Amino acid sequence: QAKECNGVKVPIDTSKPNPNEVEFDNLYLDMNGIIHPCTHPEDKPAPKNEDEMMVAIFEYIDRIFNIDRRDFPDAKSDPSSPAPRAKMNQQRSRRFRASKEGMEAAEEKQKIRQEILAKGGFLPPEEVKERFDSNCITPGTEFMDNLAKCLRYYIADRLNSDPGWKNLTVILSDASAPGEGEHKIMDYIRRQRAQPNHDPNTHHCLCGADADLIMLGLATHEPNFTIIREEFKPNKPKPCALCNQMGHEVKDCQGLPREKQGKHDQFANALPVSEQEFIFIRLCVLREYLERELTMASLPFTFDFERSVDDWVFMCFFVGNDFLPHLPSLEIREGAIDRLVNIYKNVVHKTGGYLTESGFVNLQRVQMIMLAVGEVEDSIFKKRKDDDDNFKRRQKEKRKRLKRDQPSFIPGGQFSPQALGNRSSPQAICNPRQAAFEMRMHERQNSTTSASPNTSLTPDGSPSLGGGIKRKPEDSDSEPEPEDNIRLWETGWKQRYYKNKFDVDASDEKFRRKVVQSYVEGLCWVLRYYYQGCASWNWYYPFHYAPFASDFEGIADMPSDFEKGSKPFKPLEQLMGVFPAASGNFLPPTWRKLMTDPESSIIDFYPEDFAIDLNGKKYAWQGVALLPFVDERRLRAALEEVYPDLTPEESRRNSLGGDVLFVGKHHPLCDFIVEQYKTKNTEAVDIPPELCHGIQGKLTLNDNAVLPDQVVQSPVPMLRDLTQNSAVSISFKDPQFAEDFVFKATVLPGAKKPAPVLKPGDWEKTNNDGRPWRPQLGFNRDRKPVHLDQSAFRTLGHTMPRDRGMPGMYPNAVPLGAYGSPYARPLMGSQQQIPKLLSNLRPQESWRGPTPLFQQSPQRTAGAAPLLAWNRMLQSPNQFQPAQYQGLGPMGYPQRPEDRMDRGRQVGKQSPTPCSPPSQGFPLL
Repeated sequence: QAKECNGVKVPIDTSKPNPNEVEFDNLYLDMNGIIHPCTHPEDKPAPKNEDEMMVAIFEYIDRIFNIDRRDFPDAKSDPSSPAPRAKMNQQRSRRFRASKEGMEAAEEKQKIRQEILAKGGFLPPEEVKERFDSNCITPGTEFMDNLAKCLRYYIADRLNSDPGWKNLTVILSDASAPGEGEHKIMDYIRRQRAQPNHDPNTHHCLCGADADLIMLGLATHEPNFTIIREEFKPNKPKPCALCNQMGHEVKDCQGLPREKQGKHDQFANALPVSEQEFIFIRLCVLREYLERELTMASLPFTFDFERSVDDWVFMCFFVGNDFLPHLPSLEIREGAIDRLVNIYKNVVHKTGGYLTESGFVNLQRVQMIMLAVGEVEDSIFKKRKDDDDNFKRRQKEKRKRLKRDQPSFIPGGQFSPQALGNRSSPQAICNPRQAAFEMRMHERQNSTTSASPNTSLTPDGSPSLGGGIKRKPEDSDSEPEPEDNIRLWETGWKQRYYKNKFDVDASDEKFRRKVVQSYVEGLCWVLRYYYQGCASWNWYYPFHYAPFASDFEGIADMPSDFEKGSKPFKPLEQLMGVFPAASGNFLPPTWRKLMTDPESSIIDFYPEDFAIDLNGKKYAWQGVALLPFVDERRLRAALEEVYPDLTPEESRRNSLGGDVLFVGKHHPLCDFIVEQYKTKNTEAVDIPPELCHGIQGKLTLNDNAVLPDQVVQSPVPMLRDLTQNSAVSISFKDPQFAEDFVFKATVLPGAKKPAPVLKPGDWEKTNNDGRPWRPQLGFNRDRKPVHLDQSAFRTLGHTMPRDRGMPGMYPNAVPLGAYGSPYARPLMGSQQQIPKLLSNLRPQESWRGPTPLFQQSPQRTAGAAPLLAWNRMLQSPNQFQPAQYQGLGPMGYPQRPEDRMDRGRQVGKQSPTPCSPPSQGFPLL
């Protein structure tokens, strides 16, 4: 992040060495993980319009490049594009849910608002604004087309202006290029690895938030693969959507006026704005853990760690993925992966080999694993029920304990309790007699109402002599649970499961085999997708639920081949397959009519409402959306009638595109590309790998190319046009292979295994000596942090501002000149604040600050310990004049009177200098 020195913000020089002590070669951006956080940021206001959205996306990408701090020879950006049919089913479920939940939330909010206002409550005026429909982040929409234009502009601008981009080769695969973003990235890596001149020690860095990126990274078998993702911080406080106050949700809002809190009331409930932090996931470290976990002795065949990693990735598919529902007996939160690994290690001795090879499955061996899981299914279901009952019992006891310990009455308003240490000054008491009377009446009303929960009251508030009333469900200690008709923990669970979920009898062996065969096809399709690319664009799992592991009998003979030559959906066709009718505004008018017209031949694809099966879960978002599957033949037949209605612009958006390669004028490949445009060569040419960091592929002229000395129009009004452009773009295509070519899932010859990172203590589950876990900063775990002794912390306390509104590196330190504080003293005439000590650095180096201690050469004096950086500054005669003080401490700073008194009582005693900071929360350097 940009540093600030003496009030001047110093920009980041991305051409400098990486501060994480590792240099990456290729950066890959999965744009899905960038676009969605920009639509609803956590700590900042959401963008008001599409232009602000695009600028937010630009800033996010800049932050990624600033984190990695490297001239990447290759940077590839992949927004999500037309996906395989198997993925479209999940997209369809998500978008129908988002539309339904959005409308239900708006209706509930409006209902609660009217109820509060009817009771005389206070609510701020309703802000009228159009609800952002996140469904527009789908290939084929005008939003995604504008995003592609903005990304082309952004790349050209950075290649022209940022020195850190000078030698970058940037490949943009926008939403018109078919395929999911992360799988297009994997396909690029596979095809480059298959080239003879590929560097096997390439350092890859993939930015994305999906958990399956870990599996995809392992599937590449690249030794240097790192994933960078936002740090997830759960349970962040959010204000109520009705009254904008903290501490409650919309359903609990009472419409109370907001009480003023101190002098600066406008900042009382403001959320602290902080930059989102990122974490690195180093797959080489995960591989070390897996190697220890999966290594097996006395196998009847040769142990191969790479093959065992592939089997581990395959087994993780059983606990759920984007294309298949998880098996009923395997829940990841119940340790299903560990259970599978243990079964695998026990059974693999009998299988005679590994389960997979380069993305192809040995079904006979898989059957042995699944039947072993099936043998313990009954015990898994019973243990799940016992664990669930024990959890509910503990929660009930906890609620009773909290209810018992809760005070019967808490005064409010001006008599409400205040937290100790609150910096806001207490409010003056106004009309205390009236406030006391209101509190007494409120307490009397509460005590009368709650005197007997089963006693009814007359209209005047007195207890009725008639019969009691039934206790309300919300007053009960137990929460209502959804009805579970399956009861997997009871005998007969398989019969009930198939009857309720599939509406067939469990004795229907033919149907059960059909479900198992479809699931086995799905396992083979997913593994092929991860290791070889999309085996079929048309295949999908045609059921909402998975079979049991005990049903995987006789699967060895099931076919696992897929049709060849299938084609992906076009962008607008995909929109028709995944959008609900409520998002039809993103489609052409005649296409939209097919979603709403009762006479439409495909109206049944777009239900206004649909059931959600909780399937044993508690919350609706965990359930299964029971949507009808789209019949591809019926959909295409209906669209044939409206295809002629497309405008030229809509036809362009509905076409499949490809990748575009960008370079700047300093790139070795720039002149080669410019020459292709000058000669107007219409034939595809091979990239000279020696000019492009070893990258291979085909180049063809682009109709909408970015060309040198031509103005690049800004698609965003608030951004300027690029009038002095020197970047160039051209269409790019990955190396092509025969349809039956198999990419080998193995470590390439010449690859160097990274140095081991884990130590013996890392294998212990209770390591770190019981202390809370702290993340490692950077890639060097042996780097020692610099600490200050107690005297240095006191010095910082004297000189650093504590006021939150003031700038500074240490905003929590004691305020300057706070005479009433026992930890503060006034500055002397010649003393300056610590940040001013850095002013003698050269301008280009001033943002770096003092050299860290671990990078300095040892400097020792006779009989003295090495001086810390801050202590050397404190002893500098140019900055401090010790002669002006009467009493000096051992580090050359003036002592407070209480310090001199304390030291006077300890004459002759040698006490070690404490190394830990005081408890007031002063920051560490």
